[in-house]
Amino acid sequence: MSQSVKRAAGILDSIAAQPKTVAQLAAEFGIHRTTMFRELQTLEQVGFARRRRDGTYAPAFRLAVLGAASLESLDLREAAHGAVRRLHRAVGDTVHVAALVDDEIVYVDKVEDAGRVRLYSRVGSPVRPQCSALGKAILAGLPVTRRDDVLAGADWRRYTERTITTRAALDAELERVARQGWAADDGEFEAVVNCVAVPITSSAGVVGALSLTALRVVHDLGELETRLPLLHETAGRISRELG
Repeated sequence: MSQSVKRAAGILDSIAAQPKTVAQLAAEFGIHRTTMFRELQTLEQVGFARRRRDGTYAPAFRLAVLGAASLESLDLREAAHGAVRRLHRAVGDTVHVAALVDDEIVYVDKVEDAGRVRLYSRVGSPVRPQCSALGKAILAGLPVTRRDDVLAGADWRRYTERTITTRAALDAELERVARQGWAADDGEFEAVVNCVAVPITSSAGVVGALSLTALRVVHDLGELETRLPLLHETAGRISRELG
């Protein structure tokens, strides 16, 4: 991948998370403001970015259209749609669906209560494979060589005191996940958030995962674990829909 394309992708990820000014983006990517301004102008011209009235840049409508079209092409999102919303009505916690797309794990659906604190996750954004229940639920079902591909670009930084920071530790955790059939994120990316996830399979093997996520003060990990039977039941329904 060329440096300019890679940087453009990074800029779009950054402004999707939060609108930013030229100066903020230049500092984030370590380049001169003039260079960043030219990058943003190019993204504007192709309809991927737009300049807001306050001077910050945000994703433009064309990017949203392309993203929606891409997500609609994913059978997993379509197959999970109804089941995910029934699960959410039953439990109230945030429900995520992630798919294995090439060598990346990506959020493809999310349902959360508008009245609760919004979580960092966004449909279309990548899942951190080593410190998320979704990522671990998928990785545990993959052959080692396939797992290597997914983890090739993993960021092993420590987000909290519970974050797994080495491949050896992750492999040991994935053995446990494979045995028990579900994975957990016990405050590994955000200390105040915990999550449980189960794999979604098709005739091709593991294709994604389904999770329940909650703030620790709302439901701790033990409470989320009591909902695993319902989570497995829902994942099984999605798997049957996939064939």
